[in-house]
Amino acid sequence: MNEFSLHSDIKKAYSLPRDQFEVKVGNYVVDILRGDLIIEVQTRNFSAIKKKLQVLIKDYKVRLVYPVSEKKWITYIAENQAMGNKRKSPRKGRLTDLFCELVMIPNMIKEDSFSLEVLFIDEEEIRCDDGKGSWRRKGASIRDRKLLRLNDAFLFQNKADYLKILPKGLNRVFTNKELACLAKIPLRTAQQVTYCLRKSDIIRTVDKKGREIRFQIN
Repeated sequence: MNEFSLHSDIKKAYSLPRDQFEVKVGNYVVDILRGDLIIEVQTRNFSAIKKKLQVLIKDYKVRLVYPVSEKKWITYIAENQAMGNKRKSPRKGRLTDLFCELVMIPNMIKEDSFSLEVLFIDEEEIRCDDGKGSWRRKGASIRDRKLLRLNDAFLFQNKADYLKILPKGLNRVFTNKELACLAKIPLRTAQQVTYCLRKSDIIRTVDKKGREIRFQIN
């Protein structure tokens, strides 16, 4: 409920011939049931699905599917819905963008029955200059998100898959700053990565280098 078109677009693009849609499992309705695998598409806000995942994972294999926009076109509409200007966003999504949401459910990584698939997509975001949106968008609100193309996918099935996030050349013991520098990501993103990996016992804290915490791969 209350999802953009992107949610249903991804379900259609991701589905296989024998998939069942909107199936009631226990007290929940799941997006896709593929044999004994439950598939949930979540385009944002992992905290909203946290309880659902915690319940379903007890008895079923669950896969969470999350889209990351490699290319995004932004289309503006007026209040009367007339289409306006269209431009390409300069930002290109990366696999590490996942962690801004994964920080809401880091303990799920430890669950053997849980997997997570990141879909790299091209999308169109439709905005309206109505003054009701975020200051980051100069007051424009998002009216819809649409899938334009499904480009690639990366599947996390076990803890070893999450280690592939770490860049080559990273020392076994490292800081957030060292990770951010080598991976060419913002420091905040590096902190989100190490938080999730630490919560899932993939890495651990060992000591401090000045004021910086140092981590080690388990």
